[in-house]
Parts: sequence; C-alpha cells; structure tokens
Amino acid sequence: QVQLVESGGGLVQPGGSLRLSCTGSGRIFRFNAMGWFRQTPGKERELVAKITSGGTTYYADSVKGRFTISTDNAKSTVYLQMNSLKPEDTAVYYCNSVSWSSNIALDAWGQGTLVTVSS
Repeated sequence: QVQLVESGGGLVQPGGSLRLSCTGSGRIFRFNAMGWFRQTPGKERELVAKITSGGTTYYADSVKGRFTISTDNAKSTVYLQMNSLKPEDTAVYYCNSVSWSSNIALDAWGQGTLVTVSS
C-alpha cells in the first residue's frame, strides 16, 4: 500500500485560501483516481474532489467553483487549492486513492490535516 501524508491545513478567516498537499510514499494513481475527502465530528467522511491520471475532475456541489484539485505525478503529490473558504468547510481533510465509479477509498487513511475556517 501507498502511505499518504497530508499537509497544509491551518486556521484561516472566511473568504481566505489554503492549499493542501498529499504526498504518497510510492506511485500515486495505482488505481484509477485520487481524491480529497473531509470529515467533521459526528459525520461520515465525504468526498469533495477527485481526479484521474488523465486530468478528469469531479467536485462536490458544496465546493464547486471554489476548490481545485491537481496533481504532480513526478512528485507523487495531489493538491487541493481551496479559495473563498466558508466556516462550513471546517473539517479534517484526507486524501486517498478512490474508485471513480463508486467513490470508495482504496488505500489506508493517513492522519489528515485540519482546516479551521473562523474569524
């Protein structure tokens, strides 16, 4: 399995931006897509964005137009650029390999990175 390490979280004011990074210990895209998920206490982990090795992307309605997922395959890194952040974006963010058709995560979860949007 690939070990995934997320970074880049922090405290940001509403309307601000953050860029999250996810680096794999091995080659990413061993499966057909990579995704960013987020989880808040008491709620299920939800997929917010995913990308194929060919660059096809998908975004959840709640982040569409504000978040951008991208990759640097040479660095085995997946990014999530988050703009116009809202308090409801506060969550622990995780990356993982993901089945494009089912959105099921396929690798072990990393520790995640906490994003807090608050004034």
